[in-house]
Amino acid sequence: MWHHDWRNQLWPTLPQAWELIIVGGGITGAGILREATRLGLRALLVEQRDFAWGTSSRSSKMVHGGLRYLREGKLRLTRSSVRERQRLLEEGPGLIDPLGFLIASYEGDRPGRWLFSAGLTLYDLLALQWSHRRYRPEDLLRLAPHIVRQGLVCGFRYDDAQTDDARLVLRLVREAVAAGGTALNYARAESLLLREGQVRGIRLRDQIADRSLELSAGVVINATGAWADRLRAQVEAPPRLRPLRGSHLVFAAERLPVAQAITFLHPLDARPVFLFPWEGITLVGTTDLDHEQPLDQEPAISPGEVSYLMAAVESQCPSLGLRLDDVQATFAGVRPVIGTGKLDPSKESRDHVVWDERGLLTVTGGKLTTFRRIALDALQAVRQRLPALPPLADDLPVLNPVDVALPGAEALEERQRRYLLGRYGAEAAALVAAARPGELEPIPGTRALWAELRWAARAEGVVRLEDLLLRRVRLGLLLPQGARELLPRIRQICQTELGWDDGRWEAEEAAYLELWNCCYGPPEAGTVADWEPALVRAGEECRPAPLPRRPSCWAGLLSLGLLILFLWRRRRKQARR
Repeated sequence: MWHHDWRNQLWPTLPQAWELIIVGGGITGAGILREATRLGLRALLVEQRDFAWGTSSRSSKMVHGGLRYLREGKLRLTRSSVRERQRLLEEGPGLIDPLGFLIASYEGDRPGRWLFSAGLTLYDLLALQWSHRRYRPEDLLRLAPHIVRQGLVCGFRYDDAQTDDARLVLRLVREAVAAGGTALNYARAESLLLREGQVRGIRLRDQIADRSLELSAGVVINATGAWADRLRAQVEAPPRLRPLRGSHLVFAAERLPVAQAITFLHPLDARPVFLFPWEGITLVGTTDLDHEQPLDQEPAISPGEVSYLMAAVESQCPSLGLRLDDVQATFAGVRPVIGTGKLDPSKESRDHVVWDERGLLTVTGGKLTTFRRIALDALQAVRQRLPALPPLADDLPVLNPVDVALPGAEALEERQRRYLLGRYGAEAAALVAAARPGELEPIPGTRALWAELRWAARAEGVVRLEDLLLRRVRLGLLLPQGARELLPRIRQICQTELGWDDGRWEAEEAAYLELWNCCYGPPEAGTVADWEPALVRAGEECRPAPLPRRPSCWAGLLSLGLLILFLWRRRRKQARR
């Protein structure tokens, strides 16, 4: 349990012989820490801000195979992703949940409906399932009644999944700590320690108490994502990352109602855009452009991105009459992509890489879905420096199986019990036990329970109010004005648990609201013109070079898909005999 004084108690224990120090507390670092603790390694994870502060709380929340990668011919990446998606669905119900995707196909769209059907067939076969189907226009409109009707040729549906990305990181970290690992947020690896030209540790600075330590380690893993070039520069490695920003708009579900995700092509540049339900709201995303602001500065959506995404929504759902003042919130994240100099950011590879440079092992790139595969690749790469490392086990569960009773939660519906067990794992029972009368009721407008706020404040390492409301319990994204109206009730529940006096709470509240208004709030009146006349300006900022037509790639995928289907059916017939 990370109570309010846990940092002071942990700090004196840090000087020890670590076998592994992981720098970076996003999904990649959390996955590596979890797998390292399975192997019995003395492992420490440090994060300069809060756990999941960077990309891993600002993603599109999707756990998916990456249908777009099929178009690029990346079968291996897609196959790995869909297998990991299936595994997470099986092991993390309530945290990773199925999500249906509808694709609207219009006259003139490329690829055409037949090639799209072939791609979905291959997508399902790679996952060893058959979930997709094709709809006539009138049937698709029953499922998505607000989309534009003119020119609609047909529609498709296929299955993927979604998650609460920050809660996934927290569950991995907490399970790793329960298994013997150590993790500390707001602790910056300000420099590497080198001996005989090789990295042998880090100098760690506590960002809260302003104190520092030198820590030695057999291996230092750089899992800092878009920030990875900073540590790499200390071993004289050339910069290789291209930070790309992806931004989203948040709408109330009543204003933009969608029962499942809808994907379509943007009218400006034919890039895929998604409308999808998440935690009782509707998200619209995402953009893909070079992020040129300082990485330590909180990323925020730009006026051009707002125009770009609003143009997409208005073109696909004109009957809803959505306006800028319907936007409830926004968020933006910076993706760690390996730069190759391509003009179109969307063409850069999303696969992960592992670099060993003078003893610093850097792991970056990749997708949220494949974090376990990334972690195993990283640990495999350090085997020669950790000779006692046991064999890597590929068949262990990614998340601990959860089979605990929830005494005191008898009044909760089954979906609420599933929700708690998915997000908190074995700690869900302690969360329920900590609840005061009335705190097992939902927070209005969300699925979250009041008790989650108390538990996060008591046990989940909250240092700033923004940690609580943007990453532990996502009220800052789910409620208007970042849950400003609920702050008195939140204070009543959390202030004592956090050990903050009145002055500290008021300072944290002011800082949170300033941050929310700056980086998560809807666009201010006057900063973004109506999106139709702003399309040209939005295009200047957000539009990459036009996507090339690739009929040969899709034709190849069709042939390959048919071949796989033929072999699969023949194998089934042989098995029946």
